[in-house]
Amino acid sequence: MTYVVVENCIKCKYMDCVEVCPVDCFYEGENMLVIHPDECIDCGVCEPECPAEAIKPDTEPGLEKWLELNAEYAKIWPNITVKKEPPPDAKDWDGVPDKYRKFFSPEPGEGD
Repeated sequence: MTYVVVENCIKCKYMDCVEVCPVDCFYEGENMLVIHPDECIDCGVCEPECPAEAIKPDTEPGLEKWLELNAEYAKIWPNITVKKEPPPDAKDWDGVPDKYRKFFSPEPGEGD
């Protein structure tokens, strides 16, 4: 099992999860984070830290697309180990539907 970052992270990009991860398995894109599934130790400490509830265990049904996306982008985006401030309008995007189709960006983030 691993944890995956899902759609609600897009344009919210809270980073409370990064601060608690004991193995630094988060990677930063322009407008979301992903978890490297081969680095995640399944401890689950990140899941309750996410204000947007955008981190889920991969055992939940229907997350195959997100597991693939996390694995793909964790290979090319920079690793992030230090919590940064979320976008100023993050709360406005929390819970907005269909963010992947409308707003996902494959561009890397700033990294550390």
